[in-house]
Amino acid sequence: MVPLPHTAFSSDGQVAARMRGHDWHTSSLGAPEGWPPPLRTAVEMMLHSSFPMFIAWGPQLAFLHNDAYIPILGERHPCAPGLPFAEVWPEAWPELQPLVERTMAGEAVFFEDLELSLLRNGYPERAWFTFSYAPLYDGAGQVGGLFCTCMETTGRVLAERRAAFQLRVSDALGPLEDPGEVIATASALLGVELGAARVLYAEIDPISGQLDAPRLWPDQGAAPRSPLQDFPPAVVDELRSGAVVRIHDAANDPRAAWHDERIGALLVVPLVKSGRLIACLGADAPTPRSWTAHDVRLACDVAERTWAAAETARAQALLREERDRSRDIFDNISEGFALFDRNWIMQRMNAEGLRICAVTREEVIGRNHWEVFTAMADSEAGHMYRRVMDTRRAGAAEQCHTFPDGRRIWTDIRAYPTQDGGIASFFRDITDRKLAEDKLMEADRRKDEFLAMLAHELRNPLAPISAAAELLRMGNMDERRVHQSSTIIGRQVRHMTRLVDDLLDVSRVTRGLITLGQARVAARTVVEEAVEQVRPTIDARSQQLGVRLPPDTAAVRGDKARLVQVVANVLGNAAKYTPPGRGIDLRAEVLGTRLVLSVRDEGIGMDRELTGRVFDLFTQAERSSDRSQGGLGLGLALVKHLVELHGGTVGCSSPGLGKGSTFVISLPLLHEEDAPAPEPGAACPAGEAVLRILVVDDNHDAAETLGLLLSAQGHEVAIEHGSLPALERARSVRPDVCLLDIGLPEMDGRELARRLKADPATSGATLVAITGYGQQQDRDAALAAGFQHHLVKPVNVDILLRVLEGVRSEAGEAGEAGAGSGAGATHDPGQQTVAPA
Repeated sequence: MVPLPHTAFSSDGQVAARMRGHDWHTSSLGAPEGWPPPLRTAVEMMLHSSFPMFIAWGPQLAFLHNDAYIPILGERHPCAPGLPFAEVWPEAWPELQPLVERTMAGEAVFFEDLELSLLRNGYPERAWFTFSYAPLYDGAGQVGGLFCTCMETTGRVLAERRAAFQLRVSDALGPLEDPGEVIATASALLGVELGAARVLYAEIDPISGQLDAPRLWPDQGAAPRSPLQDFPPAVVDELRSGAVVRIHDAANDPRAAWHDERIGALLVVPLVKSGRLIACLGADAPTPRSWTAHDVRLACDVAERTWAAAETARAQALLREERDRSRDIFDNISEGFALFDRNWIMQRMNAEGLRICAVTREEVIGRNHWEVFTAMADSEAGHMYRRVMDTRRAGAAEQCHTFPDGRRIWTDIRAYPTQDGGIASFFRDITDRKLAEDKLMEADRRKDEFLAMLAHELRNPLAPISAAAELLRMGNMDERRVHQSSTIIGRQVRHMTRLVDDLLDVSRVTRGLITLGQARVAARTVVEEAVEQVRPTIDARSQQLGVRLPPDTAAVRGDKARLVQVVANVLGNAAKYTPPGRGIDLRAEVLGTRLVLSVRDEGIGMDRELTGRVFDLFTQAERSSDRSQGGLGLGLALVKHLVELHGGTVGCSSPGLGKGSTFVISLPLLHEEDAPAPEPGAACPAGEAVLRILVVDDNHDAAETLGLLLSAQGHEVAIEHGSLPALERARSVRPDVCLLDIGLPEMDGRELARRLKADPATSGATLVAITGYGQQQDRDAALAAGFQHHLVKPVNVDILLRVLEGVRSEAGEAGEAGAGSGAGATHDPGQQTVAPA
C-alpha cells in the first residue's frame, strides 16, 4: 500500500479517495501539506459529513466538495478537485457571484428555496436550493474562503407549486358549465405554467378516428379537423399504448416528421379509457427544451381534469335540460341538491341535502331560503348565491356552519342558474377533508418547530466540545484542567448520542422494526431500575420523590429493558417539568387484572388541548427561546408505542396550567401459570484476569484512545489500522478479544472476522464489532460473519466493559462456555450489543 503523502482526507468516501490521488501541484491550492490549518480542519469536517457541503478557498475560489454533494453536481461529477467555483457552476455564477462577494467580505448569507437555472440533461432546468454561505478565516484572521451547507429543495418546491396549480385548476374549472370554456381555461392555465408556446386539447372520434373539434391556446378558435393517422406513426403508436410522447429537440428527433418550423419541442399526453385512446393534450415550445417529470405530471393532471370537467359539464347540462322529467334522480345522488326560484323560494331539496342541513322537508319547502338559513346571509356562500342569481353565471364556495348542539360542518357548495331564473345548488359534506387539512397543517407546524429544536439541541453541545478541544490543543494544562476538559467532551458526546439514539429508537418502534422480549418481568424490578436511572436528575433538582412499590408477586410479560425505559421516560418527564424542591409521586399497584403505574408531579401542568396530543411525536409543553428543558419531544411518543406493544394503555390528565400533571400506565398482569420459562442466568461476576485485546480501526485517533482506555483497565492491548497487518498480529498475540471496525480498507471488518474464525490460532477469540453502522441489517450481517457482539459508535464504555467482564467470566468457567456468549450479551435500546440467540 502506497503511504499517503499527508494526513488529510482521512474519510473513506470516493471524493476523499480522489483528493488523495490528485496532483495538487497543478491547483491554486498547492500541496495539502501547505494548506492553512483552518482550511485543513474545514475539509476534514466536510469530508466526514453526510450533509451536502462544499468549500471555496483562495483568490480563485478553488472548489472542494464531499460525497453528499455529488447528486447536486449530477453530470459534472467527477470534476477535478480545486477547479474555480465559476468553472464548476458557470451558468449559475452570475446569480451566485454577488452572494459569494458578500461572504468573502465577512458576511454570512442564507437563502431558502433560491431558484437557479442549471444545465441538466443537456438543457437548462430550474432548480431550487436552501443553503448558507459562511466565511472561512485563515490563520491571520482574514477571510480566506467560504463554507457552504446546502440542500436541493427542487422536489419539494415543485410539489408545492404542483399542488397550488392543481388547486387553481380546480377552482377555475369548478364553476364552468360549458365544455368549451373548460378546455380553453385548462389549456390557458397549463400553457402559462409550462411556459409553452401553444397548448392543444382534442378528443378523438371513435368512429372516424379524427381529432374531434380540437381547441388551440392561445385562442385561435377551433383547429382544423384531421385524422389521427396524419400524425407520424411512431407518435400515434406511443399514444395508443398510453405512453407520454416527449420530444425535446424536434430538429433531431426522427419522430418529429411534421416539418413545422414553429415547433422546437413537443409534449403530448394521451388519455386512454377502457383500452381506447379518447383524447390527447399537447404542448409545444419554439426552441428545444427538456420536458421534466414535473412537466409531464402537470400535463397528465390537466388532461385528466379537463376531460373529467368537460364530461361533468356535459352531464350537468343534460341534467339541467332533463330536470323537469328526471327530478327523482336527485333523491338518489350522494350530494345534497336544492332548487330555488327567482324569489328565493325553496322548491326542492333531496334527502342528502336535508340530512346535511339537519332540517325536515316541511321546514324548508315553500319557504324563503334566507328565512330558513339566516346564518348564510353574510357568509361567503350567501354572497356567492346572490352573484349567481344576479349574473346568471355558475359559482362555488365553501361554508362552515355550527349547529346549536355545537356540531360543526363544512360544505362545498356549487350553484348554477336555471332556465326559469332560479338557482340549482349542489352541496356536499367536506368536514372530514377539512379536518384532515387542519391536521396536516398542524403536523407541518410541529415538523418546522422540531427541525428548529433539533438544530438548537445539536448546536448546544458543540460549543463546550469546541472550547474544550481548543484548550487541549493549546497545551500547558495541568492534570485537573485536562480531566475537566475531557469530562466536558465526554458528557456532551453522550448527550448528542442520546439525541441520535432517541430519533432512531422512535423510528424503529413506529415502523414496527423492533422485537420485544417475552419474558416474565417483575413489576418491582421495573420500578426500582427506572427510579435508579432518574434519581440523579431528581437529586440534582432537590425534588422530593415518593415511591410506592407493587407487591413482590406482581409481574408482566414483556421486555424488561423497554418497560424500564417507559417508566424512566415518564418519571424523567415529570422531573424535567417540575420546579426544584417540589414533589413527584410514583405509585405501582395491582387493580384487578392490571398493573397500574401512575406518576403525579407538582410541575407546570398543561391545558386540556395539550393533554390530548402530548403523546404525539415532537410535542412539548410551551418553551422559551433558551430551550432550558432540552429534549426533542420524542420520549412520550416512544412511551405510547412501547406500552401499546405490551398490550397496555397510557393516559395523561392535568387540572390546568401550574397545577401539575398525572400520567397513568396500565399493563396486563401475568398469571403465574402463563409465565414463560426463565431465561439463562446472567454471566458470572467479572474476574481479575488480564485480557489480551486486539483493536483494529483505520481511524488512528479512535484506535489509540480506545487502546488507552482498555490499558487503563489493566488489559494488554495491541493496535492495528489495517486488516492484513491485523491478521498477522493476531496470530502472534493470540488475543482473547478482537475489537474490529467494519469499514476497514482493503478488507472490511466482516471478512476479517471470518478469517479470524477460520484460523485455529485465533478461532477462540471473542469478536466485537465497533462500527458506525447500526441498522438491524448491519447487526444481522455482523452476526453472520462470526461476531458475538455489535457495538455502535460512539461506544458506550459501560457496555463495552460489561462485554469484557463477560469474557473474563467465560474464561473462568470453561464448562459454561457454550452458554456464555448469549448470557454475556447486553441489550440497550439506544446502544446495542448483539449476540446469537
